Amino acid sequence: MSERSLLSMTAPTRDDFDIPYHDIGRAEKLPWVVLVGGIHGNELNGVFVLSRLANLLRLAAAGKHADFRLQRRVVVIPAVNVLGVNTGSRIWPFDKTDINRSFPGNPAGETTQRIAYALMAGTLAARHRIDIHCSNEHFEELPQVRLYEPHDDERTGAFLFGLPAIVERPMSGVFTSTLGHAWRHHGGENYVIQAGYAGSLQLHHCERLFQALINFLLHKGALSGTRFTEPEEDVHFFGMDHSVPVISQRAGLFVSHLEVGRWVRRGEVLGNLHDAFDGNVIADITSPVSGLLSGMRRQPLLCEGDLVARVQTLGAEGTAMSTYLHGQGQ
Repeated sequence: MSERSLLSMTAPTRDDFDIPYHDIGRAEKLPWVVLVGGIHGNELNGVFVLSRLANLLRLAAAGKHADFRLQRRVVVIPAVNVLGVNTGSRIWPFDKTDINRSFPGNPAGETTQRIAYALMAGTLAARHRIDIHCSNEHFEELPQVRLYEPHDDERTGAFLFGLPAIVERPMSGVFTSTLGHAWRHHGGENYVIQAGYAGSLQLHHCERLFQALINFLLHKGALSGTRFTEPEEDVHFFGMDHSVPVISQRAGLFVSHLEVGRWVRRGEVLGNLHDAFDGNVIADITSPVSGLLSGMRRQPLLCEGDLVARVQTLGAEGTAMSTYLHGQGQ
């Protein structure tokens, strides 16, 4: 059990930097589970949850936790984009590059390519790989497992988190250079989790995500223990044609009191659009379908064509593949 560095590099005008990670469990065994957060430096929910989880695993490994014992080796990387976390930046601050568009990386490439390569090298040995993200700063996502053209083991394993939604999506060309896509070529089970929005901590999402990761580790035998948190609600699986975006038809100030995770009816008002000059309500924005409100806009300034909400339906009522890209944070 030790703290290690995924990559050490020099910097031109400031201190050198390392990407630290937690390697917990018996070193002679291959990692069983690897958890990655903070590829985007402003996605703090994952950073916070993984740092807490690492502390729990350390106590469990040392036999000092009241409820759990560590059974398998687990690697936790709370913050890949260490400089981005320090500056609140989604991208790598030096060259404004998105690390999650740099995979599989290059050991002789530029900084973000080297980071991507080191991350791949440090995670491929694990059987179960989990990449945690938030949405962008404007859009809140209900904590959910996202699967991209998964195999059956991944579909089954996604239920073990106990999160309220599992969303299967097509593999768009936009994501072919992401960590999740790069993992797919190396077998195992690979999961992407989205929870909340970037730029701040949403503690209720963090707590649900923390419990979900413990549930998964217990089910997969990485942890043993007597405390097992049952999901607060049923887990629902939504296929590729079960996701319906709600798109704004005009500009204004969007106001809503609804929380993500609520089930809405077709025609139910999701929020009101106000004139930004005189304050009058100029439109009610309603849900076009009945289903689970899995995403909601939190930036009130709205332009025509912006994503307002996302509703997951129990029936096949989804729309064009391109709408999956609206509000994308990962």
